[in-house]
Amino acid sequence: MTPAELSRTVLHAVRCAVDAGELSVTVPERAVVAPPGPGGCGDYATNIALRLARAAGRPPRDVAEILRARLLGEQRFTDVVVTGPGFLNLSLRGTASADLVEEILRRGRRYGHATTGFSGTAVRLRCPAEVRAVVIADAVTRVLRSQGDFVRVECEGRPSPEWESVLGADVTTRGPGAADRYVAVRPAPAPADPLPLGRDAGRWALLYPAAYDRPRIPGDHLVQRESNPLFRVRYAHARTRALLRNAADLGFHPEPGPVSEAEALLAVLGDHPRVLAATATHHTPDRLARHLLAVADAAMPLFSTVLPLGEEKPSAAHRARLALAEAAGTVLAGGLSLLGIDAPDHL
Repeated sequence: MTPAELSRTVLHAVRCAVDAGELSVTVPERAVVAPPGPGGCGDYATNIALRLARAAGRPPRDVAEILRARLLGEQRFTDVVVTGPGFLNLSLRGTASADLVEEILRRGRRYGHATTGFSGTAVRLRCPAEVRAVVIADAVTRVLRSQGDFVRVECEGRPSPEWESVLGADVTTRGPGAADRYVAVRPAPAPADPLPLGRDAGRWALLYPAAYDRPRIPGDHLVQRESNPLFRVRYAHARTRALLRNAADLGFHPEPGPVSEAEALLAVLGDHPRVLAATATHHTPDRLARHLLAVADAAMPLFSTVLPLGEEKPSAAHRARLALAEAAGTVLAGGLSLLGIDAPDHL
């Protein structure tokens, strides 16, 4: 079950409580569902009870207990616990991880993208003719379009041709047209020319820091070691591709199923659609870059358990771990693509 599906399930519980007269509130359009914070438990948590408490005229924990009773009837939950002032903590059945992996593999690199086509929102981006602003505007455009938005870009001046030919930054979508949102892209400028880094390292150097931080150029973006975040992300993706090749040589293939001791990885994979939506809303590609690093770091401990050891025969557990590794690689490749960065199969 993905966070989007969990959100719909929580809202259904709210709607049922309203219909039954247990709560008198307007059902919101969305329930925020995320991995539990400090003091929480289970697989996911939501603050929906705290959001509804004032409108309901009841303490948040009372609202949470009403919704807990509704959610316990869902067969997909093994437990629902109320913690703190009224957080609902949701524990999923073992099939939930398989469902998430299956969805990622079915949707491929478009996992987390809008599924309904045009969102009805038109966005106008405006940026100065400065290399970092142009690259960030290009990445924001890619993410906005993944969420179904129509995007136009205006550059205040003439971008250098090398910014497109070397860095792949295309801000040539111009022209008049109405917009629902106008966004100014004005990050701290690059302190040096990123072109010598090439497309992938150059874009990462400009996109990974928050917009108000000055990027490090040249930095260590070209070195192949763990201190380089870009290397860690692309290495993790390449490892997933190598595991798939090695497994095929051994005669087995990925098959989604329950995987133990992979909660951190499953949490960040399930959070991917929310991260894309937040990146689009706040126009912050650095948020997506940091998320991809979190996926890579959470995936690395899994890789040593995917292939059979010695005379061990491939089992259902190996196939499930291979499917989870493939899902992690799919999310990494899709996220890097939105940042305009290649995800090679070999490093």
